Amino acid sequence: MGLTLRDRSAKGCLRSLEGDCWIDRESSGCEFRDARLGDRFRKLLTQIGSAMGQSIPLVYQDWANTKAAYRFFSNDRVSEADILAGHFQSTRDRAAAAEGLVLVLHDTTEFSYQREKSEAIGITKSINSGRHKAGRLRSHTVCGILMHSSLAVTIEGVPLGLAAVKFWTRKKFKGTAALKKKINPSRIPIEKKESVRWLENLKQSTQLVNHPGRCIHIGDRESDIYELFCAAQEIGTLFLIRTCVDRLAGDGDHTIADEMDEVAVKGRHRIEVRDSNGDPDQAVLEIRYRKIRVLPPIGKQKRYPALTLTVIHAEERGTPKNRKKIDWKLITDLPVGSRTDAIEKLEWYALRWKIEVFHKILKSGCKAEESKLRTAQRLTNLISLFAS
Repeated sequence: MGLTLRDRSAKGCLRSLEGDCWIDRESSGCEFRDARLGDRFRKLLTQIGSAMGQSIPLVYQDWANTKAAYRFFSNDRVSEADILAGHFQSTRDRAAAAEGLVLVLHDTTEFSYQREKSEAIGITKSINSGRHKAGRLRSHTVCGILMHSSLAVTIEGVPLGLAAVKFWTRKKFKGTAALKKKINPSRIPIEKKESVRWLENLKQSTQLVNHPGRCIHIGDRESDIYELFCAAQEIGTLFLIRTCVDRLAGDGDHTIADEMDEVAVKGRHRIEVRDSNGDPDQAVLEIRYRKIRVLPPIGKQKRYPALTLTVIHAEERGTPKNRKKIDWKLITDLPVGSRTDAIEKLEWYALRWKIEVFHKILKSGCKAEESKLRTAQRLTNLISLFAS
């Protein structure tokens, strides 16, 4: 039996009420400097949220409301911190209500924009764009904004919300190759590097969850930072990182790789994967793990202590035909005493793809890169609203 007009009307009202409740809940923790800004923010959440992916003029279809939206995003009294404050509070509440451990997934993404002049937004990187007639490489800078996000999920993968976000742009870009000609990057204090964002988000997200021992911070190879390991131990939280640095180990006369070469395979684990064509496939992983005394970089051994950490190496048997071979090396301060423990940590790390999906939604679903807003401030305010 079909719905009557009254039934359909009631159902529509229910959806409207649910939407209003969600907006009230996610914005209740926002404290703008002017109450009118808070009212405008809730209207923007409602209107842009109901037409996600549309440009601001198409959302409103009248100049008065379009202009009001532009004024909000360009207002000097509005920042991403103001916009995300309510969402962070909701994340804290959801984490408190959830049972068990909380995985905090960290990752960095770039939003690129086509602009004749990049000064008002900034740049993200320099890329090769072919060669000159003389054969020299030609390069150009990419206009855009970088975003470092920390997404809290349960160990089942249920999203709880963002726990920290950091935006930034570059006025000029100096590649690592140029940097290495002047100084060894490993000797530069972490406070002077962009990678300090990993430490800042680790601390902010741990504080938000308000229970360091419940948090397990998960990151890809970009997060393989010794200072991050030390920061986690200082505040009593935990980490599970994909490692790419073969650090000194033991008494300093060998490396982590040397020790792991001595470890026999302690178990095998079969997983379901997809090849480059998207077809289902299976992979058999050989698992090795060992607790190792890990040393800080040589130039920082006076500042940071040695740490006892566990390295997990999961390598696929054989060579697959239509995809890359799986070869994961993880480093963690979590206890790993059995094959079951190691598999559990691998499954937790596999949830890291959820932060990549979140970034993809901002770009393809919300179409954040198609915005015509002219400055970095306006764009970060818009992206923050999408993320709320």
